[in-house]
Amino acid sequence: MIGLGTIINVVAVLIGGGVGLLLRGGIPERFQKILMQALGLSTMVIGLSGSLKEMFAIENGTITVQGSMLLILSLVIGGFLGELLKIEQGLDNLGEWIKAKVGAKNDAHFVEGFVSATLIICVGAMAIVGSLQDGLTGDYSTLLTKSILDCVLLIVMASTFGIGCLFAAIPVGLYQGGITLCAAFAASWMSDRLIANLSLVGSVLIFVVGCNVAFGKKFSPANLLPALLGPAVYEIVLHFM
Repeated sequence: MIGLGTIINVVAVLIGGGVGLLLRGGIPERFQKILMQALGLSTMVIGLSGSLKEMFAIENGTITVQGSMLLILSLVIGGFLGELLKIEQGLDNLGEWIKAKVGAKNDAHFVEGFVSATLIICVGAMAIVGSLQDGLTGDYSTLLTKSILDCVLLIVMASTFGIGCLFAAIPVGLYQGGITLCAAFAASWMSDRLIANLSLVGSVLIFVVGCNVAFGKKFSPANLLPALLGPAVYEIVLHFM
């Protein structure tokens, strides 16, 4: 069943967030801090390993590097567009709107929880590649693995930031579900190269998110999201050359 992976992921986010809310206040701050650092570092490693996997290849016994120029151009141009469009600010505003709608105006951590959880579980190779696999072949194994990771992550985040984390299930469903549906309709032109390049850029973005989780906000990963358009544009250009 196409789309089952996203459904499982949304349920996992809700379950993890619900458990985290039950544990809120029950996890001492020092443990919350070290757990967030551990998750941040783990996220960084996942992002780094994913990007290196796509960049390095062995040809005739020699390690070669590929995709570096595409990565640089995607991040630079994508970052410029994201800053121009103020995507991060838009996510903050969306969080404030949802916060007001659910009557959580006095919850100082609502927006931070919503935005942080959304970025961590939406941005990255697993979300993109898993959704593409689900749409192209109906294979949801990657999203199933991602769901387990997200569930654990949401337990810790919801115990720290509160109910805002649960609402990350909405963009997860829309984002991954949208990719899955697009992949199902565009299966004829989705090449292995395009998927690999999307994984490369997405993995770098998830590394950035991990840095923010582990060390505090150092980057604006939401404003880098347009970088994911780079591989698609590159594929179109090659197609007409």
